[in-house]
Amino acid sequence: MKNKLYKSLFLGISSAIAATASYALISPKNIEPNNITTTLLLPKVKSTTTLISLPVVSDPIVSENTDLSDSEPTLINTPVNTPVNIPASTTLAPKLKTVVHKIKKGESLSSIFSKLKLKQIDLYNIIHAKENGNQFRSIAANKELIAHIDSNNVLKQLVYKKDFITSIIATRSKEAFDIEVISTPIEIKIASVQTTIKSSLFLDGKEAGFSDKLTMQLAKIFGWDIDFALSLRKNDQITVVYEKLYVDGKEFGTGNILSAEFVNQGTSFTAVRFEDDQGNTGYYTPNGKSMRKAFLRTPVHFARISSHFNLKRKHPVLNKIRAHKGVDYAARTGTAIKSTGNGKIIFRGNKGGYGRVVIVQHGKKYSTLYAHLSKFKKGQRTGSTIKQGQVIGYVGRSGLATGSHLHYEFLVNGKHQNPLTVKLPLSQPIKESLLAKFKQQTQPLVAQLDKVKATTLLAENTQ
Repeated sequence: MKNKLYKSLFLGISSAIAATASYALISPKNIEPNNITTTLLLPKVKSTTTLISLPVVSDPIVSENTDLSDSEPTLINTPVNTPVNIPASTTLAPKLKTVVHKIKKGESLSSIFSKLKLKQIDLYNIIHAKENGNQFRSIAANKELIAHIDSNNVLKQLVYKKDFITSIIATRSKEAFDIEVISTPIEIKIASVQTTIKSSLFLDGKEAGFSDKLTMQLAKIFGWDIDFALSLRKNDQITVVYEKLYVDGKEFGTGNILSAEFVNQGTSFTAVRFEDDQGNTGYYTPNGKSMRKAFLRTPVHFARISSHFNLKRKHPVLNKIRAHKGVDYAARTGTAIKSTGNGKIIFRGNKGGYGRVVIVQHGKKYSTLYAHLSKFKKGQRTGSTIKQGQVIGYVGRSGLATGSHLHYEFLVNGKHQNPLTVKLPLSQPIKESLLAKFKQQTQPLVAQLDKVKATTLLAENTQ
C-alpha cells in the first residue's frame, strides 16, 4: 500500500514537471499579453490542490525617441488579483515593446524604420495596403509615431497620430497589414465672450481669450463693413457666441462663430450664421441681408494707413504736388495682399514709380490696383481668374516708395474713388423661399447674443 502511494505521488509530480516543460515550448496564440496570471494545477494528493502563480509583465514602454540599439526597454510589473487558468494547448504572446517616436523635421518613415531596426518589407506592405495605407506617406514633423514591437523586433502595430482627432493604425495580419483610420468623437459646447477695444482687434481679442482662428473669423465676417486699420476706436465692443471643441473632455480649439455683434463708433453690426438645405453656410444680418459685399473694404489685414486718398497731396519722393489716387497701407514686407473682389487679372508687371503692380478687373464697372509689391503670387498670370480674398501678391517697396507698404486704388467706370468711403455693392440676400427656415435657425442665435450682452451689462452695473 505504501509503495502504491509513493508510485502515485511520483507519477503525479512527473506529470506536473512534464506539463511545465511542455507549456514553455508551446508557441503563443490568441492570448492577450497584459494583465494575466498563469496558473498551473498539480495532481491531487490527499485531496489538496497546489497553485503556482506566475506574474506576467505588462507592455514595456520605451521612452520617446529611444534608439533600441542603445538602451533596454523599461519593464513595468502589473499585479493581478485573480489567477486565470491557461489551457495546456496555449501560452502567452511575446511581450510587446511600445516605442513612441516624435517625428523630426526631414525624417521619413524609411529612416525611422532603419533607426528602430524594423524590416523595410513591413514598411512597403503598410504604405501599399489597399485602403488608407498611403496616408503613412505624408507624415509630418512634430507628430507622434507609435510602434508596438515583439521581443523578436517584429512590428505588430504602427500608429500615426495625424492630429488631435485622427489616428492611422496599421495592424499586422500574418505578413500583410490592415489599415484603420480612427477619429475620436468631437464634443461641441457653446461659449460666449465680450470684450472692449483698447488698442487693436488682435491684441484685445487675445487678452479676452480669442483664439487666432476666432479673431480671423471676426475680421472676415465684418471685413466688408469695418476697416480694421482705420475704423476701430477705443471702447468699441465685440460680443461673440461661438463653438468650443472638446476631445475626451479636453478643449482643443474653437469651431464656428454662431452669432456676433460689433459696435464700431456707435454703429452696431450684427451677424448670424445660416446653413441652407444644400449645406452652404454664410453670415447674414438678423433680417436676412448678406454680410458679404461684392468687395472687401481693405486688401490687407490689420495694417496701418500711412497715407489717405488725396488729389492734392505732395509726393514724398518727387517733392511736388501729385494726386494720391489711392490709400497706402503700411505693413511688413511679405504681408499677403488679397483681391478685394472676384475678377480677372488684366495687368501683372512693372509700372514705373508704382513698381510691381497687379490690376484686377471686376466686371465692366469696377477695377482695383495694387502697387509696390515685393513679389507676385506664384501660379497666376495676366488673364487669371481671381476670387475675392485670394492672395495675389505680397507687400514690398518696389518703385518710388519710401517704406514697405501697399498702394491700393479703387476705380468705378475708370474714375478713381476713395477706397475708404466708396459705396460698395451688396451681395444677394436670403431667398424668400428660405426666409422661414432662416428665422427658425437664427432667432435663437440672436437671443443668445442678447443674453450675453444683458448678463455683461448687469455685471457692470453691480460692480
